[in-house]
Amino acid sequence: MKKRVLSMLLASAMVVSMLAGCGGAAGGGGKHLKILAETSNYANVDIKEAEIVKKVIADFGADVEWQLVDYNNYQDTVTPMLSAGQVDADIVLLPDQDANQTYIKSGLFTPLNKYFDSMPNFTKWLDANPVIKAEITAEDGNIYYVPGTNVGKDYQPCLMYNQVWLDKAGKTAPKTLDELVDLLKYYKDNDMNGNGDANDEIPMSIMADFLPYMFGPAFGLDLVSGFQADASGNVTYAYADSANYKKYLEFLNGLYKDGLLEQEYTSIDRDKVIERISNDLTGVAYDFSWAMSMMYSNVLPYYDGTAATAFVGAAPLSGDKEGFYVGRVELGNMFAISANSKNAEYAAKFLDYAMSDACQELYQWGIEGESYVVNADGTRSFTEKGQDNDWLQQFGINPSFVFPAQQSVASTDVLVADWHAKSNAELRQYVVDPWPFIYATSDETDTINTYMTDIETKVNESATAFITGTRPMTEFDAYIGELDSLHLPDVTAIRKQQYDRYLKALNG
Repeated sequence: MKKRVLSMLLASAMVVSMLAGCGGAAGGGGKHLKILAETSNYANVDIKEAEIVKKVIADFGADVEWQLVDYNNYQDTVTPMLSAGQVDADIVLLPDQDANQTYIKSGLFTPLNKYFDSMPNFTKWLDANPVIKAEITAEDGNIYYVPGTNVGKDYQPCLMYNQVWLDKAGKTAPKTLDELVDLLKYYKDNDMNGNGDANDEIPMSIMADFLPYMFGPAFGLDLVSGFQADASGNVTYAYADSANYKKYLEFLNGLYKDGLLEQEYTSIDRDKVIERISNDLTGVAYDFSWAMSMMYSNVLPYYDGTAATAFVGAAPLSGDKEGFYVGRVELGNMFAISANSKNAEYAAKFLDYAMSDACQELYQWGIEGESYVVNADGTRSFTEKGQDNDWLQQFGINPSFVFPAQQSVASTDVLVADWHAKSNAELRQYVVDPWPFIYATSDETDTINTYMTDIETKVNESATAFITGTRPMTEFDAYIGELDSLHLPDVTAIRKQQYDRYLKALNG
């Protein structure tokens, strides 16, 4: 659920970009198509009546019968429908990414390979995106799904510093863990907001979920993905790294003891962080980059639209290892063609058209003269209406609920402050790929489902205990033994064979 919420936070902020493809209408011929998908996550948006959605259908020439299920209940509603074989649609938005190949092995969806001659946009896109092609190639060698995608390296979670506080302290953004500690101690001891009270400053406000993002890389750990592979293909579980993960916990325990990581850090949410920033009470934050100018800087009492008065993104922290940021898996919503469809090839042509240049441009910008204009220098800007997010959503921007939309940064750069877009571009160099999406076999699924929940519960409970000191670090070796007793070696062996399979698909 956490990942879905974070994903939707970013997705609602971003819109899609143009991709390579054939473009142009496919000449639908007015045939009937039934599409099962979800409503918009905006309650005031009727996505099937949105102008962008209607234009895609009209330009293709299809007669679409929509079967839209409430966004908030889509997975809970559609999963049992699929399991019971009660879906009567040509095109289906999957309720999940079918990581265990459950739908594929049940024969619910048709392999798309047989229609590739009728899908030039999609096949060209697959060739241009070999990692995603490898990720969605099933165990039997077929491709069953047309995916929407998320941005993997842009506008990702990052460190942010209050520039006014940095300047007042005569410091620059820390590059190392030691420099961060020095900065936090300075904030703790000084009246940074100038209200005459040197005790109301909260040096760092960070949600507990972001601690692994912020500090793990300084110890060479991808704690966001959990499992990680080195250049030789060796797979390990970051939370069981007996040397580096212990150092990570010791460092956070030190912050906790010194009052630099607050005592109630596990209860901090985004609303609390925003409230503190609006009252000029905190100097360091960590969140999705979108928050930089759109949720954090804009509530500062002195923000004037410039980086000098903002919460500005900065490079990751380094420790024993050089810092990095962890990107996102790019796969988003998945669309499939029912094995029972009597219009399967026609449905394939429709999905292919939905991946074309013409459609991706619509998803990104909308309709010229309505949602955007072309400037004299060839750049684009949203119209006054287009800058109203409610109107833009009602117009159908980024209709990933019903079409395979591909995110990018082009129109997001237009929406955020200029300094914010520049910061994102500078931070992109530090972002590394996460653990890839990899299909699991039935046996792998059984083992992972049997053991992984208990492993993650042990990890989460132990992390809090070690950081707060309720469990001494002298018991760290015992913690590693507890993970082994919960069958972590069995799960790691499976992740290794999955990664080998992924590399084989990637390398052809």
